[in-house]
This record gives sequence, C-alpha cells and structure tokens, in this order.
Amino acid sequence: MRLPRSPRRPKEIKQEAPDKLRVPPGQFATEKFPVLTYGPTPRIDLKEWRFRIFGLVAEEKVLAWEEFMALPKVALTADFHCVTQWSRLSNHWEGISSREVVGLVRPLPEARFVMVHCYGGYTTNLPMEVFLVENVLFAYRHDGQDLAPEHGGPMRLVVPERYGWKSAKWVRGVELMAQDAPGFWEQRGYNMSGDPWREERFWPGLGEGYD
Repeated sequence: MRLPRSPRRPKEIKQEAPDKLRVPPGQFATEKFPVLTYGPTPRIDLKEWRFRIFGLVAEEKVLAWEEFMALPKVALTADFHCVTQWSRLSNHWEGISSREVVGLVRPLPEARFVMVHCYGGYTTNLPMEVFLVENVLFAYRHDGQDLAPEHGGPMRLVVPERYGWKSAKWVRGVELMAQDAPGFWEQRGYNMSGDPWREERFWPGLGEGYD
C-alpha cells in the first residue's frame, strides 16, 4: 500500500557536521541498511493506526493517520548509527517534527522525559530536551520511498544524535513523564542515553543489539 502524500513541499532541515566527524568512535560506515528487529514485523492497517500523546499534558490527544499526515512536513538528511557498530550516512527522511507533535498538546511544567510507545510492544525513553531537538522527526519516507515495514513503516521516530535503538520503529504514541524510566532495551542493560559520540552502548557481555 502506498502512503498518502502531502502536496506541500516539506521544510528542509540541514544537518551541520564536519565531514571528518561523520562516523563516531567504534563505528564503520556502510551503504547497506541492515534490518535488525526484536520480534515479528507488525503489519499495520492505516485505517486502524492511531497516535496518542498522553501523560503529563493538560489534555491528551489521539490522531488518526489522516490527521497526523495533515501536519506540516519536514525533510532531513542525517546519519544513522546502530549500536551494532555500523553507520549509514546521508539518509534522507521526510516526516513530522517532534516539536510539531508536542505542540498539539500543552505539556505540564513537570514533563521532562518522554517514553515512545510502538506497535509490537516496543518502548524507548528520551529526555525532553533531546526529543525536541530540531532534527528529531516522525518519518514516513526514507530516501524517496515510503518507509518499508521492516524499517518501521508506516511511521518511525528518527533521533540522529542517538544510537538507532532510540529511533523507534512502528510508533503509536508518546508519553510525557516527570521522571526518567527505562524502555525495552534499557531494561535489558542498554544505556539510558545512547549517545554514539560517547559510545554509550550496553553493559559488557549483553550481546548484540537491534536498531
């Protein structure tokens, strides 16, 4: 199924990074885009797809696919770093800014963290200041194509400044929280922050991770 497209041209967000500093320590660059996933790939009917913004908000909001896709679009070219040590450079994403999504609700003053919820039961946590960086978006297209289900379609989060497990696939909602809490992989020993430039990976001996 091809996804509906907006007639409006997405706003372009430019990633500023010196060419010599594209690949973080312990990573290698590849042109491939490996598929690493815990559990089966969900098959999501867009008629049933819902996105919920809840938690520490004045009033929660639930969006259907058409409502979500009616929001202003952005485009971003950014590098993607998987905790399993590969980096894919210059990915072109199209989607909706995390700032745009949070702007739909009125966060309460004590909201300082988010938990991203996904179809299939996956979750991951982020500080609000990371989640609201300009280059964070909910992507529905990658390199000019509708986002494939194995890469998180119809919609995934993209957080360029963190390892790939924070760029959650198959997103269905965001929960605003006062206190930080571990998501799926964080509960299993992965770093709560996941900054690739600091090599904030997982605890020694845990084994391979997933994007």
